[in-house]
Amino acid sequence: MKTLNALMVAAALAATPLAAHAEDDGMDPAKVAAFENRVFAGPVSEKASACFVRRYDARHLALHPRQKVAAMKLLVTVDKVATEPTSYGYRIGVQYRNKPGDFDGGSSCGLMVDENGKKEIRFSCDVDCGGGGIEVAISKDNKSMILHLEAIAVWDRKHPDGEAESLQGGKDDKVFRLDRVHPSQCAELLTDNKTVASLQPQ
Repeated sequence: MKTLNALMVAAALAATPLAAHAEDDGMDPAKVAAFENRVFAGPVSEKASACFVRRYDARHLALHPRQKVAAMKLLVTVDKVATEPTSYGYRIGVQYRNKPGDFDGGSSCGLMVDENGKKEIRFSCDVDCGGGGIEVAISKDNKSMILHLEAIAVWDRKHPDGEAESLQGGKDDKVFRLDRVHPSQCAELLTDNKTVASLQPQ
């Protein structure tokens, strides 16, 4: 089953945890709102999403021979419900350099800053049961996301209940800069028709 496979992958990755961080509890609400505004290109009242994409050309891949990823899409979401904590999440889509098919994954996220508070707020998205995950920061011009990959589980989109595989940050797969595009370009990452419809241009 998909859930069991994810737990097995998470357990295998537990030896490579992300650096310790401060969670979003106690963060300045004004700073959190400013961060959301930058990520989602405007104030967030209830729900919002943002899509970031990168497709690597032959020249880039030639310069990075150990890079496994040929294309990546990242959809980040926020859901606010009165009296409940704000919910953040991500869906990711990957195409490999030397393997056919589309591979998807996703999880919930929290907000974090480093313990001394010198860095700006960013997303921390961990694998279930700990171990691995990604950290995502918005660029200074708000046009890109900088994704730091530790390790995540992804599934072949054609076989979502099949075996999960681990996408790990290697020598040329540790940091990805993904450019902002219309959220509709990430619709393929979702299976909920209502949610997909909400991403389409109006």
